Amino acid sequence: MLNDQELLRYSRQILLHHVDIDGQLRLKQSRVLIVGLGGLGAPVALYLAAAGIGELHLADFDTVDLTNLQRQIIHDTDSVGMSKVDSAIKRLTAINPEIQLVAHRAALDEDSLAAAVAGVDLVLDCSDNFATREAVNAACVEAAKPLVSGAAIRLEGQLSVFDPRRPESPCYHCLYGHGSEAELTCSEAGVVGPLVGLVGSLQALEALKLLAGFGEPLVGRLLLVDALGSRFRELRVKRDPGCSVCGSKHA
Repeated sequence: MLNDQELLRYSRQILLHHVDIDGQLRLKQSRVLIVGLGGLGAPVALYLAAAGIGELHLADFDTVDLTNLQRQIIHDTDSVGMSKVDSAIKRLTAINPEIQLVAHRAALDEDSLAAAVAGVDLVLDCSDNFATREAVNAACVEAAKPLVSGAAIRLEGQLSVFDPRRPESPCYHCLYGHGSEAELTCSEAGVVGPLVGLVGSLQALEALKLLAGFGEPLVGRLLLVDALGSRFRELRVKRDPGCSVCGSKHA
């Protein structure tokens, strides 16, 4: 049940008939893995902690650098040189001491990633490289766990939800295949801070919808964000029956 402090803390959220007490309880009982505590993972972690997700698993092997602070709003100047996981735990505990925080400070290999994904209800991919996204996607398909995936670079962002519990849902590999040989990172191409904040906030919203059971998640849809022109565009994405990752799951 929700205690008096929780009822007060989440009262504005509980007022929504889409959430109500039952939805808030589902959030409290949920376990969520956030892969990456950078520009995307920062708002994701902040909003999910504030919303009352019962158990947040935080995965990042990196440390806070001064160049991160322009966009990774969960960290501050005093956190430079600190583990991103420890920096995030400090901030999230201050925001909401009611939730449980589980640290994954080492890089996740195939086995540890599989175990981490199997131990939660939902995964948010907030990483910044294709190899990690592919590995997270494969683990989610194998464990039949929904994946909220976001990306942002320069002045462009994108977001989608891949839910292997639904036979019609594509996976990340259906959409992106083997990726691009010319993959760029924010350190090479740059990125504007509010863009990753926007995409990360949308990722957190999709996670809340899936966990509390309201709204229409972005399954089978890719949301494209053009920050330069302040435009949003949506593309339909179909599952690839021949996908090497999820195809056999629906054979």
